[in-house]
Amino acid sequence: MYLESWARPKKRRIWPWLLSVIVAFSLAWYLYTKQTAIVESVRGPLPTPTPTEISAVEHIAVGDRLFEEGRFDEAIGEYKRATELDPMQAPAYARWGRILALRHAGEEAVRVARRAVEIDAESAENQAILGMVLDWSGRAAEAVSVCSKATQLDPEMALAYAYLAEALGDDGRVMEAYEVAQKAVQYDAQDVFVRRNLGYVYELMGRYQDAIHEFEAAAELNPVMAFVHLDLGRNYRALGKLQEATEHFQRATELDPRDPQGHDQLGWTYLTQGLYEAATASLQKAIEVQPSYVAAYGHLGVAYYVQRNYEEAAGYLEKAIKSGARSEEYYYELGFSYAYLGSCDKAIPWFEQALLLYPDSQMAKQGLASCQKSK
Repeated sequence: MYLESWARPKKRRIWPWLLSVIVAFSLAWYLYTKQTAIVESVRGPLPTPTPTEISAVEHIAVGDRLFEEGRFDEAIGEYKRATELDPMQAPAYARWGRILALRHAGEEAVRVARRAVEIDAESAENQAILGMVLDWSGRAAEAVSVCSKATQLDPEMALAYAYLAEALGDDGRVMEAYEVAQKAVQYDAQDVFVRRNLGYVYELMGRYQDAIHEFEAAAELNPVMAFVHLDLGRNYRALGKLQEATEHFQRATELDPRDPQGHDQLGWTYLTQGLYEAATASLQKAIEVQPSYVAAYGHLGVAYYVQRNYEEAAGYLEKAIKSGARSEEYYYELGFSYAYLGSCDKAIPWFEQALLLYPDSQMAKQGLASCQKSK
């Protein structure tokens, strides 16, 4: 029994040691929290962490990616933010202006794109985009000059030649446009604008099937560019393929709902098919999207005219004309609208305007004779 008792190990008493550790830790934590409270009372709490603002150049890069994805509103936001962070970022103004032109924002697009050239006039990109913006704003001759300067600054820049070709075509110099568009393709056949603008020149030449081929090539390079679908729809309509035209115009409105031209062209195509209710809805949408989009007012006036809603027709046609639209059809339809409303005094001046624009207008002559006879 004695030996057995001696061989058994003694039990170790750990509770006093553990209690000491707990007491020491509690004291240390108390002193730490006390010290933290004293420090915060002096300097205040630390600020809440916030995301770091990226640079202007990084905002431009994000804008470029969004543009390629067809997210134009978000791209504009990035370009604008870049100019806020660094007002001398010329590429941001140029690319922002290009989107505004694609949206048919006219004078605003020119103002923004011109700012890029004011900052850096030796940039071929800035000059080329300004030329494109001028052309899309109805200043083809000025656009030719600016785009030509871009090709001089960079003789191998495909986009400069593409924009120059478009401007030449709009200036009535179609054969020159064709040669320049071919040159653009030689430099870069994988650029959306290069293939699109060659298609546009084919369209001006009346070669609609060739135009469609190029527009489809552009759409394959980037399927989310709404303006290419507008081009496809327009050319399918020229060939009388209204179903295909409608599909592309619908696709354009889906890709860029903020572009008034998509809604306008879709409505005009519905009208040619006798789908008056759908036509009116789409044309109204174009005006809702951009109240300054003149073409939609004229088309909406025609839509109401063919439905014999002469009061609405007169209002929209007159607004289109006062906003700068010049069309024989608008003039004589406005005249007939007033005539059918029993107001030949208002009708006669519009028949006369139609004859000033187009002296052989049979419809205007008929309306004028009818009103004069009723006096």
